[in-house]
Amino acid sequence: MTIVKLPKMEKHEINQLIREQMLCRIAFKGDEYPYMAPFQYVLMNESIYFHFTDYGKKMRLLERDKRVCVEIEKYRQDLSEYSFVVLRGTLEVVTDPHERATIIRRMAEEGKQKLSPNFLAAHGFKKEEGWSSFTPEKPLVIVKLENVTQEIGLKSP
Repeated sequence: MTIVKLPKMEKHEINQLIREQMLCRIAFKGDEYPYMAPFQYVLMNESIYFHFTDYGKKMRLLERDKRVCVEIEKYRQDLSEYSFVVLRGTLEVVTDPHERATIIRRMAEEGKQKLSPNFLAAHGFKKEEGWSSFTPEKPLVIVKLENVTQEIGLKSP
């Protein structure tokens, strides 16, 4: 049997995929198994930011181990074309008030433009509150992917 490997993406293709998408999956080191969940993200100044609710399993896992694996993908419905990027790094809570506020505003704006209000539940908000309720005045936890140790991008042949 011949082994067929997916072609690697060039750096510019990886960057383009990250810029074009807004949803990803983050895998955390779990108790017995990895824990994975979907997240909205924003790219700003070549850094990827996420919003976490301050409750739930992910915060407990993050406190124990900041190492994560982030996966971002793009594909056609029939899978005739597909590509994905995997980033391994650590997540750090953003403590700078200006940086935090800027990211929250950007995330709310992108959400308002591109996502249904139904996705607000993933952020811990009721859809009836709308994206305008996603503000820096709320106690939102913003985290940033840092110390990326591995970046892998693969695509369809």
